Amino acid sequence: MIYDLVAIGNPVYDFISTLRTGSNRRILSGCSTNVCLSAKRLGMKKVALVGNIGTDFSHDFHTEMRRHGVKVINTGTTDRTTGFSIRNDESGERTLRLIADAGKISLRRVWSECQQSRYLLLGPVFSEIDVPEITTLVESSHSQVFLDPQGLLRRLGKDGEVEHFCERGQLKNLLEQVDFVKPNGLEARVITGLHNHMESAKKLVEWGAKTAIVTLGANGSLICDGRTCFRVPAFETMAVDPTGAGEFYAGAFLAEFSRTESLRSSCLYASAAASIMVESPRPNFTLTDEEVRRRTKLMGQIREA
Repeated sequence: MIYDLVAIGNPVYDFISTLRTGSNRRILSGCSTNVCLSAKRLGMKKVALVGNIGTDFSHDFHTEMRRHGVKVINTGTTDRTTGFSIRNDESGERTLRLIADAGKISLRRVWSECQQSRYLLLGPVFSEIDVPEITTLVESSHSQVFLDPQGLLRRLGKDGEVEHFCERGQLKNLLEQVDFVKPNGLEARVITGLHNHMESAKKLVEWGAKTAIVTLGANGSLICDGRTCFRVPAFETMAVDPTGAGEFYAGAFLAEFSRTESLRSSCLYASAAASIMVESPRPNFTLTDEEVRRRTKLMGQIREA
């Protein structure tokens, strides 16, 4: 294998507003970006990101990725980098408005790189990967596949606001090929139609995913692998900006799982890593394996569900 991890999905630069912070300039984010940054910082050696980055942020993005040792495989040329205006209100609800879209990722151009990785992360942000095409890719891949479905569940609504939807037929076909799927609570409900998060996790496994992880912010996460289901607590902290927490969870999970292949310890480790991320509104916060392990030891015990 050439890579430990290849993450597919367009990088984004967002305007972010929460109760405790706000940005007057666009901040680097995106599922594939955050997964790569967290996995690399927490010990994965060879990490690559596949996506489209516009000329408006190309220099900044490539500089940042080089600084962290993440290889960038840019599949298309565009003027504008994908971005959202994100507002989190006092009830915890999040509103997204699309401000730019870097377009579809041409997977055929990077087919060989995607197939030469120990782990393959599918992390679209706004339908930039074609589901039938990615399904064909993972069918022929020997990688373990981790799906964050957020970008497959978004479309434009009124006034540029992003709304959720689900094409269940295509998604079910993809789920049959993945080792891990990680929606948040809202996404799990959109996919399955179920309001009970544990039942949603069970349904995702029933539809073919080997393991389902449903992240629930301050309420931790729920995990089901077809044999057992359990709850992982969140590390208690003051959340300044929760944007991207689930993605840092995913990157930390993959870093630890690549070392231990233990689902339980990897989920605890991921939860601890996510708690560090939410304490800062920017991607350049300090994230070390030592601090993640310190917090992991302080967390409560996993409970069977």
